[in-house]
Amino acid sequence: MTAFGYTLMTEQRNPHELVREAQLAEEAGFDFAVMSDHFHPWLESQGNSPFAWSVLGAVADRTEHIGLMTAVTCPTIRYHPAMVAQAAATVAVMSGGRFSLGLGSGENLNEHVVGRGWPPADIRLDMLREAVEIIHLLWGGGTQRYRGRHFRVDDACLYTLPEAPPKICLAVSGGLSTTLAAEKADGIIAIEPQAELVSKYTEAGGDGPRYGQIPVCWAEDEASARATARELWRFGVPGWPVMSELPSPSNFEAATAGVTEDEVAEMVPCGPDPERHVAAVGQFVEAGFDHVALVQCGDDQEGFLRFWQEDLRPRLG
Repeated sequence: MTAFGYTLMTEQRNPHELVREAQLAEEAGFDFAVMSDHFHPWLESQGNSPFAWSVLGAVADRTEHIGLMTAVTCPTIRYHPAMVAQAAATVAVMSGGRFSLGLGSGENLNEHVVGRGWPPADIRLDMLREAVEIIHLLWGGGTQRYRGRHFRVDDACLYTLPEAPPKICLAVSGGLSTTLAAEKADGIIAIEPQAELVSKYTEAGGDGPRYGQIPVCWAEDEASARATARELWRFGVPGWPVMSELPSPSNFEAATAGVTEDEVAEMVPCGPDPERHVAAVGQFVEAGFDHVALVQCGDDQEGFLRFWQEDLRPRLG
């Protein structure tokens, strides 16, 4: 049975809207909600970027049963992993154990702001490994120390812990990250419906939840949906190697200025036809993902939630 989630897109919405949309998503029957954790939006047109952990605290307090997860937090540069361990433990307590921690190696867009530079991909992955070790260590309770290549923890103790530690899921894009997820985490997160990611994860010994995330753009007519998708989601067209490296929204604006509606529509199902959205979601299910989070591009989130309840969810089985 596939679980379906709603994405609280901090780059598109202000804090009050995000909290209200989490409540509406719960009422609409979504199984879980994921929240992005950004310092900057991808594009100036998105126009927002509130502090995710503040919003998550409010969401945890205002919802009752929907699962919650970051998708994703980078625990290595902008944050020290000890602070992520504390933040996640607090949200887990506030949510009554409904929170999972989604982690990734990050993007230059968000991490360079603290002036520590942007290391190459292999170093970022090694830093992520140490961060996960530190988070697990602190969640185990007691006063802890850690000495690694990248991080140090001196006599740290978390005094507010949930009854059971949250699950950790890692964003994956290839063999090294899927192996790390199998060794150190409880599940994976991916933004492309690649069956190879699932198979590499399971072959490395992973047996946890497999999260996929897909952007969609519902609107009452296809033309307006395509225009909205291009305005707000064209940053994704160049692919992850570019997305992880550009440092500012203005860079993304320049890099994607020539992207067309057709190019965006190839990766974002647009318009009111539910079968188009069902087919796109189905790619993740067929690839082996057992959790699929949808991202609605655009402002009409309530319209999308009606579409979800009345037209889309009944067709997904």
